[in-house]
Amino acid sequence: MRRLLPLFISVLLMVFFTSAQAATLIPATPKIKAKGYLLIDFNSGRVLAEKKSDQRMEPASLTKMLSAYVVDHELAKGNISLDDEVRISEKAWRMQGSRMFIEVGKKVSVEDLLKGVIIQSGNDATVALAEHVAGSEDAFVSLMNQHASELGMLDSHFVNSTGLPHKDHYTTPRDLAKLAIALIRDYPKHYDWYSQKEFVYNDIKQYNRNRLLWRNKYVDGIKTGHTESAGYCLVASAERDGMRLISVLLGTRSDEARSSESQKLLTYGFRFFETHRLYEANEPLTTARVWKGAQEELSLGLNEDLYLTIPKGQYKKLDANMNLGARIIAPIKQGQVFGTVNIALGDEQYAERELVALSAIESGGLFGNLVDEIKLLFE
Repeated sequence: MRRLLPLFISVLLMVFFTSAQAATLIPATPKIKAKGYLLIDFNSGRVLAEKKSDQRMEPASLTKMLSAYVVDHELAKGNISLDDEVRISEKAWRMQGSRMFIEVGKKVSVEDLLKGVIIQSGNDATVALAEHVAGSEDAFVSLMNQHASELGMLDSHFVNSTGLPHKDHYTTPRDLAKLAIALIRDYPKHYDWYSQKEFVYNDIKQYNRNRLLWRNKYVDGIKTGHTESAGYCLVASAERDGMRLISVLLGTRSDEARSSESQKLLTYGFRFFETHRLYEANEPLTTARVWKGAQEELSLGLNEDLYLTIPKGQYKKLDANMNLGARIIAPIKQGQVFGTVNIALGDEQYAERELVALSAIESGGLFGNLVDEIKLLFE
């Protein structure tokens, strides 16, 4: 027995260390020198790191993300066109701060102006587009706030289209993350412009202020911002191996800091987490018995894709349980809810989604219904 004891201990240690190595250890979020920040997965919506993410802060030129979103919406609706020629007003021409250098009285296409907003962060281009879309910047700002409300940006309020400082002009890191997700999801057609490193207009070449476009090959957007009161801000998005992360950083001390601190967040997310699409929308996950119906079997699934972001190396440890409700009796409408699917990792529940009918089922015939009625008496 004494001879076997060392061997037994060795086996236990091997099992322990093998198990420990199989699990990815998640360190604390790196120290980020910013007033507030948030790191979120684009597909699953899981927040991986945050600080003061619901505190109201100045967005500076990150405001232009919403301005561009409103313009994209108008383009998609057919209310304006990229080929529209916009006559530049004196107000737009006189705008201070970052500029595209458009000239008063000249005509500039919506496409060039939108690129001027996205790539050059032009205040003049932003006001010109606002006036073209809504007639005045004030009316355009009203549209901005309506869209913000629809996107769930409940802690945001805007008083201008450019992000110039104002006591009633504010947002939060979480609201900006919602906006970034919507910008990529709803209008992907123009999202490539956010990764464009330079833009030439009026023989003046200007470079995108997002330094991460040069430093990180996975970064493809989105927007920088800066005022003296807001500090240096950056909303960045990066896609690596099918996983897209969005980082929101507000109130850093320098141009260099907003880039390096955003890089810290993105590195942390990609290094220690992974995202999986567990189930596709309208994919049958289980079937259920149908009583008094034209069919006896109903396929149940989800009405949207289910993504999960989990610590690396833990995918095989996910546990899915499906809970069905009471008896299912026809008629059944497509999309009707009949239970839930719950996803857990150890003791932590990661997701709960409704199981819905993937098709409609009409009531059965008189004889079939009578038979089922009798069967139900014995159930």
